[in-house]
Amino acid sequence: MIRTFIPAHITAFFVPKFNENPLLAGSLGAGVNLNKGVNLFLNLEGGVERHIHVAFDGKPVGKESAKISYSVADEIIPKENIGEVEIWQYFDFPNGYGFGNSAGGALGTALALAYVFKNKTFLQASQIAHKYEVLNKGGLGDVIAQVHGGIEIRVKAGAPGIGVVDNIFFEDYKILAVPLGRLSTRNVLDSDVVKIIEVEGQKALRELLKEPKVENLMRLSRSFAENTGLLSGELLEIAKELDKVLKLPSSMVMLGKSLFAFLKDGEISNVQEVLKDLSIERYEICDVWRGRPKVERWIGE
Repeated sequence: MIRTFIPAHITAFFVPKFNENPLLAGSLGAGVNLNKGVNLFLNLEGGVERHIHVAFDGKPVGKESAKISYSVADEIIPKENIGEVEIWQYFDFPNGYGFGNSAGGALGTALALAYVFKNKTFLQASQIAHKYEVLNKGGLGDVIAQVHGGIEIRVKAGAPGIGVVDNIFFEDYKILAVPLGRLSTRNVLDSDVVKIIEVEGQKALRELLKEPKVENLMRLSRSFAENTGLLSGELLEIAKELDKVLKLPSSMVMLGKSLFAFLKDGEISNVQEVLKDLSIERYEICDVWRGRPKVERWIGE
């Protein structure tokens, strides 16, 4: 059995870059990778026919519900391979809440299959994951961000090996992640708000590159979220309550009805009290995932 771990990815702000060639499409922007995300297990069994099975959190899902992962698997598994391929994906965050689950599932699937069949390099497999993410409007920049890790700035759009990613230096921060609801990436990318996102995202990117610090990232992320109108209503009110006990502003996860913040150790208990007062029970306090995704043979624990 092969195991992969792909970090969850939070986008702080972004600029979509569309292209007829999905390997050239992607996004500019910035975000952070977490030490929680997608754990994927790949198992191969003998058989007389070629079958691919995908499961989310232990429950089998059909091709329509996991189109991206099925497409990745179908391309990487050799056509002559006969037998059962089981792909088990387990998510630390709920699907559709903005934490890069579809990209994590696609990338984990691609890397695990490339590892076992030895027919693709790390970058080639990652590009296949990116391609199907873009074609199915699951996301634009998550795969390349998850490949690089850390607190990243996407300075050139495209798939891994084509796009360019830089990283922000940082020390001693935890990440608060509060999943509050679903938001369709496809619906946002197909709406008129994209024009505002492009303007605000370019402005935020220019300012972050002038002063690449976590403090600046969060200030720009919050401005982007409010100026685009994406952060509003109850979500904005919760963010304002969190801000009362934080040194840096909280912001919205792009794209999901979720919030995130950078915390110092002394702020954690105060944040937990605020969330308790707001009757918010589901949240995670994570470390930043600094490295590349993990791919390894797994025997079990």
